[in-house]
Amino acid sequence: MRKNKKRTFEELVLENKQQLLKDQEALARIEERWEQKMLRKLD
Repeated sequence: MRKNKKRTFEELVLENKQQLLKDQEALARIEERWEQKMLRKLD
């Protein structure tokens, strides 16, 4: 059996970032939430 290599937190973050950059729909949702959050902070 193959031993699983433990990933560091940084490796997981980079992998997640790459997946999100490929997923335009998810990226659009994140941008929308970020814009709403910024608008609430301005009020």
